[in-house]
Amino acid sequence: MAKRPLRRLPPLHDKLDIAKSREAGQLAARVLSMLTPHVQAGVSTEHLDKLCHDFIVDELKCIPANIGYHGFPKTVCTSVNEVVCHGIPAAKEILKDGDIVNVDVALIKDGWFGDTSRMYTVGNVPAKAKKLIDTTYEAMVAGIRAVKPGATLGDVGHAIQTVAHRDGFSVVRDYCGHGIGQIYHDEPQVLHYGYPGQGMTLQEGMIFTIEPMLNMGKHDTKELDDGWTVITKDKSLSAQWEHMVVVTATGYEVLTTWPDGTGTYPAP
Repeated sequence: MAKRPLRRLPPLHDKLDIAKSREAGQLAARVLSMLTPHVQAGVSTEHLDKLCHDFIVDELKCIPANIGYHGFPKTVCTSVNEVVCHGIPAAKEILKDGDIVNVDVALIKDGWFGDTSRMYTVGNVPAKAKKLIDTTYEAMVAGIRAVKPGATLGDVGHAIQTVAHRDGFSVVRDYCGHGIGQIYHDEPQVLHYGYPGQGMTLQEGMIFTIEPMLNMGKHDTKELDDGWTVITKDKSLSAQWEHMVVVTATGYEVLTTWPDGTGTYPAP
């Protein structure tokens, strides 16, 4: 989830804090790993949401962070095809061959938030859609690899948009990454575009998400009447990946590593 938070100084976390954040992040990653074999044609997004809810509560013994958050009614966001983010799972929304889906999950473990999202493909996906997914992942990784003490948020955003624009895709500007810890959406705000050397300077102990949303068409978005679902204004496809990272003394650590490895994708 990518709501922009209120502005305040970003907290700097110590080793104990980071350990708790890491635990929450890795538990959230386990939810998406569990879900992978269930994302198939003929399955409703409501069913996927229930699987995630029950796994978070019954297996992981955690709290689903999204339920009731500013009125959001479900455990995860399911964003299909032209939905950029914040899609609400529904019994009537049935996945079909060729769909692309982002599932965004957040949970609370001992007061600490874990937040991550990933893309899934349903059946035979067109090559252009697969390219969008792969480029979005590459853009996220480029942003993560720009993280280190003394770098700026502009460096992160520039790395992301450079990859996106190279392949002819646009970067969504209306939603951003965010600080996270014992507060779900905290400072800093992490834009997925920018200029090198500009913006806030990164410091050891900052924890935030990097979660670029790339569109096949223009970057403009539109929020639907439900007050949550965001779509591309031109109805083009959109993709998103999200990791939590912490700034370390020498660079970064990904806190939401996939429990089953990154497969054909390079590790951040």
